[in-house]
Amino acid sequence: MTDIILASGSRIRAELLANAGLAFRVDPAQVDERAIEAPLLEAGFPPEDIARVLAEAKAQETSARNPGALVIGADQVLEFDGRRLTKPEDMEAARRQLLAMSGKRHQLHSSAAIALNGETVWCGTATVHMKMWPFGPEFVGRYLAAAGDVVLSSVGAYQLEGRGVQLFEAIEGDYFTVLGLPLLPLLKQLREMGAIET
Repeated sequence: MTDIILASGSRIRAELLANAGLAFRVDPAQVDERAIEAPLLEAGFPPEDIARVLAEAKAQETSARNPGALVIGADQVLEFDGRRLTKPEDMEAARRQLLAMSGKRHQLHSSAAIALNGETVWCGTATVHMKMWPFGPEFVGRYLAAAGDVVLSSVGAYQLEGRGVQLFEAIEGDYFTVLGLPLLPLLKQLREMGAIET
């Protein structure tokens, strides 16, 4: 049986893999994401490339500590008005961010990488296009009060599997990608590598 490791502390990513029937263990990567992405941002890398590089870095770091295991690294980047957004620092930052995104479109780029013995053997990225309803400060205030601090754990200040779905008028793309993992391409690759029985 192939040893599979998820190099992420994300509860939702672990749930997605477990629900898909994968046997794996969790060993979060020990990388400084901001230090990795700083030169990429300075060089003008597009958001989807930043997601890919971060996913690979996480997979490689955990893989180097777990020889012989297939290690899955993942990252998600939110692109809005041509720039990359990060997780809001506090509820006021979440409020400002949501009001700025009201009635507008943004993209979520989710990447997954598989590493073996410290080297990337596969990487895939998927993008979802999302359009929010036009909403005002009162709605945002009620939403944040009801959703609570959990919104601060998400780059978009929403969880689509919870109250965050109320923010959206349209979503074009894969639900798993919204949750932070291009699950179908990842499972296909694991199957091709013999890590999933067919």
